[in-house]
Amino acid sequence: MRFLARIIGFLCVAGGFVALVIDGTRTIANASWAPLALGDVAGRAFPKLLPALQPAVERLHPLLWSPLLTSLLATPAFVVGIGLGFVLLLLGRRPVRQDTAFLAGR
Repeated sequence: MRFLARIIGFLCVAGGFVALVIDGTRTIANASWAPLALGDVAGRAFPKLLPALQPAVERLHPLLWSPLLTSLLATPAFVVGIGLGFVLLLLGRRPVRQDTAFLAGR
């Protein structure tokens, strides 16, 4: 399970870095900072899923969509990718091993 978390974490960090490079080239070309939002990326990757997501989430609770998910979808994609990747890498790291010889007093 740790292996899967680490692989997905590395892929998310790589995807976030790619999104950062794309935002950088767009910034140089347009001479203004306009990062690509996560909602735009999700809309291009899954064109039928995003419009169907809003009614399903609003059925659970209306406050989940309006302040929570809309602000998450407005976040720059590189921030979400790199942040999620680092969290998964932290979850997938090896646990700290206690040295039993040191604890036994040898």
